[in-house]
Amino acid sequence: SALNAVTCACELQRGMSERNGEIPEGRQITFRIGINLGDVIIEGDDLYGDGVNIAARLEALSDPGGILISGKVYEEVRGKLPFTFEDLGEQAVKNIPDAIRMYRWVEDGLEQSPERQSPQKELVLPDKPSIAVLPFDNMSGDPNQEFFADGITEDLITALSKIRWFFVIARNSTFTYKGQAVEVTQVARELGVRYVIEGSVRKAGNRVRITAQLVDATTGRHVWAERYDRDLADIFELQDEMTQTLVGAIEPELSAAERERTARKPPESLDAWETYQRGLWHLWNFTKDDHIKAQDFFQRTHELDPNFAPAYAFESYTHYLHVMLGFSQNQRESLEVALTAAKKALSLDDKDGMAYFALGRVYMMHGNHDASIAELETSIKLNPSFGLAHHGLGSAFLLSGRLEEAARELDKAIRLSPRDPVLWGTYSFHSLNCNLMRDFEGAVHWARRAMHEPRSEGGGYWAPAALASALGNLGQIEEAKEALSEALKRKPDLSLAYISSTFPTKQPGGLKLYLEGLSKAGLK
Repeated sequence: SALNAVTCACELQRGMSERNGEIPEGRQITFRIGINLGDVIIEGDDLYGDGVNIAARLEALSDPGGILISGKVYEEVRGKLPFTFEDLGEQAVKNIPDAIRMYRWVEDGLEQSPERQSPQKELVLPDKPSIAVLPFDNMSGDPNQEFFADGITEDLITALSKIRWFFVIARNSTFTYKGQAVEVTQVARELGVRYVIEGSVRKAGNRVRITAQLVDATTGRHVWAERYDRDLADIFELQDEMTQTLVGAIEPELSAAERERTARKPPESLDAWETYQRGLWHLWNFTKDDHIKAQDFFQRTHELDPNFAPAYAFESYTHYLHVMLGFSQNQRESLEVALTAAKKALSLDDKDGMAYFALGRVYMMHGNHDASIAELETSIKLNPSFGLAHHGLGSAFLLSGRLEEAARELDKAIRLSPRDPVLWGTYSFHSLNCNLMRDFEGAVHWARRAMHEPRSEGGGYWAPAALASALGNLGQIEEAKEALSEALKRKPDLSLAYISSTFPTKQPGGLKLYLEGLSKAGLK
């Protein structure tokens, strides 16, 4: 009976509303209810068919504590019950070929929803990159997998929210689109965001496939898309792994999209966020001139917004790289500037993982390895998907002589951010680490990968020097000399003494094998 079903639903929601009024919010129970009328297929205790599927879609689209009924049900109860229903018009829902007319129960004493009374005012985009994560689709045909798709979505929203330069729409807003066939441009308008993440989960036997894509909804351009296949052994462990992997992949892609966007704008029109992004654009080119320009843009960001912590953190990192890449004429002075900027970032925001990362890198170059490791571990605790921090921690472990831990962290950096601008550096450190572990073949492998990275040349002598050392230790002297020639072309004053004085190790002679390989290649 449609009449009995609707009466039951309305009385149930009224009763729950009264009950919840006397209970703390954290202990309240709220239901969504969807009601449809149609044929069903009964098989044991299960029900199948469009009649059930449409009811399920209505339930998913209902407000918490609310009721949605289909047009078929409304025709049966119209004028026969003392309840008010608001016509929401025809709505497209996923996996249902025709649009469904929907009616929303208006609880006694409540007005119709504001968005139905007047056109919604367009939301202004926030200063920070704004993101909405749509509920991942369950493509398995198994309702029991719905919770896994929802879990991936919720964990992804939570993890992205920890990246403090993101503006992330809350779960309660994005899940109102669950089950709907909507355009990302519509979602962006309604939620006031620039970027939308959508994806799907498909389970087959003991395997699960997760796809995700990042879309710039203002242009409709796909920024990034990826597919992941995994074994479904421990579902919660898999959920944690996929969340970390997705965040690690999305963060650098989003940052790159923002840098490209701001690079097309004239400098005089940039606000603080865009000026900061322009600084990053120059930073990741890894040339001396670009680093000087990056420092100028970060200084301008300070003037536009003195409390913007990430600009100080990346200013610190730029000065650190000035020393690391051999650009600095006064290493002590560069590191002092880097230390001051990192501490300033931390004083402005002690929950910013980038600030701890910058401080950890400076401490490493000062030879204070224990402090460096502690700061970098804090950075990762705040943002477990921060690939650059895993790269930094791997480097600190390497110079501390903890080579197996270094290898694990460098592997994590690559896994989390496989298209990172500093990937040439991660590969170079991997080569150096293998060299120190006497795995010279592995050292050659990683050094060659570093040489083939697009930004390797901007990274200066690091990649060819790593290759020269590995080949020298293998006894392939002619090839080692060729690699060293490339390193000297990039830094003509490169010497064994320079490397020994620039990169302090926790134990004396910590770079012995690396230096021996370079010596065999002909470096003095």
